[in-house]
Amino acid sequence: MDLNQAIHVLKSNGYKHTDKREDILRIFTENKGYLTARDVLRQLKDHYSGLSFDTIYRNLSLFVQLGILEETEFKGEKHYQLKCEDNHCHHLICVSCGATKDIDVCPFEEQLARSNDFKITGHKFEVYGYCPACQ
Repeated sequence: MDLNQAIHVLKSNGYKHTDKREDILRIFTENKGYLTARDVLRQLKDHYSGLSFDTIYRNLSLFVQLGILEETEFKGEKHYQLKCEDNHCHHLICVSCGATKDIDVCPFEEQLARSNDFKITGHKFEVYGYCPACQ
């Protein structure tokens, strides 16, 4: 998803397009991998002097609800990245820098196909470790 697509999703769901929201979304379109609310605040604090964690969290939660961002939790903190184009996508995640790499296969497909008595609405598979740059 690019910035224009994200803004379109926001507006088509009846939410205002503000400079703050656009700048938050721009951070995610310019970074590969997961970011925390603290990372976002750090990048915007000079531009928006009164910006609070509450404002960041509210917007990140909204973007997750609208399907613009996806979230995960590691090290006791929520991390966010742009939603994958393919809704069925799994990741290798660097616990140091947050970089992600897509896993091209689903290790669960065969097992899930056999679960015909259970209505599956979704799943995710994440592997945590260190990317080559952080090793």
